[in-house]
Amino acid sequence: MRWVARVSAAAALVACASGNDAPARVTIPPGATMRAAADSLRVAGVVGSPRVFRLYAKLRRSDRGIKAGTYLIEPHASWGSILSSLREGRGVVNVLTIPEGFTLAQIEDLLVTKLELHGDSARAALTDTALLHRLDVPTPTLEGYLFPDTYFFPPGTTARAAVLAMVRRFEQRWRPEWTARLDSLTVSRHDVLTLASIVEREAKRPEERPVIAAVYWNRLRKGMLLQADPTVQYALPQYQSRLLNKHLTVKSPYNTYKYPGLPPGPIAAPGTASIQATLYPADVPFLYFVAHPDGHHEFRARLEQHQEAVRIARRAWDAVRRQQRAESLQARQRARSAR
Repeated sequence: MRWVARVSAAAALVACASGNDAPARVTIPPGATMRAAADSLRVAGVVGSPRVFRLYAKLRRSDRGIKAGTYLIEPHASWGSILSSLREGRGVVNVLTIPEGFTLAQIEDLLVTKLELHGDSARAALTDTALLHRLDVPTPTLEGYLFPDTYFFPPGTTARAAVLAMVRRFEQRWRPEWTARLDSLTVSRHDVLTLASIVEREAKRPEERPVIAAVYWNRLRKGMLLQADPTVQYALPQYQSRLLNKHLTVKSPYNTYKYPGLPPGPIAAPGTASIQATLYPADVPFLYFVAHPDGHHEFRARLEQHQEAVRIARRAWDAVRRQQRAESLQARQRARSAR
């Protein structure tokens, strides 16, 4: 017992060494040993010495039977309480990450899968009229207003509680200076989020976001159609990675090849960088851009220049597709030879 007391005293000293007040996230994979768990605790800053922690656990006869999962451990938690949590599965949370550019349908799938919710409850939460009124959203869903981030939800979290947390994160991340900027642009927050969601889906390189936003603002000011491919993909019944001419005729207010101005609302969840780029676009005269296979875009101010850029981009895309077909053929031939 004296050894347990001495190790407990050492544990207290090590635990008090951390000055971090935020809960630490610790992931214990299935089948992990106490050695692996102690190393994870050290990486998260929960314990200072994995070796001493393992000795402490062994003396307490608590070094077996730990439960896998992602835990949120409060700062300055005693080693005894940490061991109890690991053995009993207390403090396990569901980790739900919403990537930038995710659509509401994708977020709904995550809610249902990760939180083990019923689809009806998720859909009800995503169309909650109280939240729509609170955010002054003119569309029937919260598309674009669930902030892309990583969330930690305890077991039993309801769909409404999860959606409310995402809405609150959006409200927290919306900056006061952005509201002032809306007046300068004479647009609404909903308009900015709508365009930011298009920028989010369009941009592959971070440095191009302000330029892409500028192109769309320039087109809107001139009364031109936006002709944004992501809005057509959003309008189609099934996502199409490659749009054909027949897709551009889809009857939907989100089809910016047919209908002028912005679509009715966001088409995805924009992150901070895309919102910032939309509010503060680059000062450029471009009206057109075309994507290349490596993810970059070529920007042009005049139609004839853009048409030439499109021809060059098409040749690049055709070369990539030929290479892909050749590689696919070689793979099939190798597979047949291996039989």
